[in-house]
Amino acid sequence: MQALIGKKIGMTRVYDDDGVQVPVTVVQVGPCTVVQRKRAESDGYEAVQLGFIEQKEQRLTLPEKGHFKKAGVKPTKVLREVRLADGEEAEAGDVVTAKIFEGVKYVDVLGHSKGKGFQGVVRRFKFGGGRASHGGGWRRKPGSIGNREWPGRIFKNKKLPGQMGSKDVTTQNLRVVKVLADDNALLLEGAVPGPAGGLVLVRKAIKKA
Repeated sequence: MQALIGKKIGMTRVYDDDGVQVPVTVVQVGPCTVVQRKRAESDGYEAVQLGFIEQKEQRLTLPEKGHFKKAGVKPTKVLREVRLADGEEAEAGDVVTAKIFEGVKYVDVLGHSKGKGFQGVVRRFKFGGGRASHGGGWRRKPGSIGNREWPGRIFKNKKLPGQMGSKDVTTQNLRVVKVLADDNALLLEGAVPGPAGGLVLVRKAIKKA
């Protein structure tokens, strides 16, 4: 299994063997239940659908109830699909825990960042702004954005005020400081996108094995 659904618990600090303080994010990963198995013969690819956090049955629609009943598992709030590696096997009803990350040194975390509302270019893109001395008057404005008669338009991807945050973010190559298998938790060095309690997908690092 290459990834697990998790929940960001919060940040703390630990000390390594040399007594150096390491800031870490605590992430609960699993236990996740395999709800559906997808195969290359029928679906065109090898993957599993994982469920996370139990849900009350009365909160489900009839199609959702049938989906979980067919798998023979308890309903869950969150469903995510995870690709399987070549030769890897899993069946509906299997439970996957944090033990899959034992021996893994680096992971990628996919989350949804905090929304910060409508922001100007100084906050959003770290613009320096105009001068505060004589001849100023545009302290936090973006400055000129247009062109002459040709091309007579604003170029695409121009940095302007707008909605900041509240988007899908992937943080790559976070070092796994410790795997707490009994508690289904990981201690990851550094920050993880999203608020405390937010859902994340933790996968084995792609670029840094």
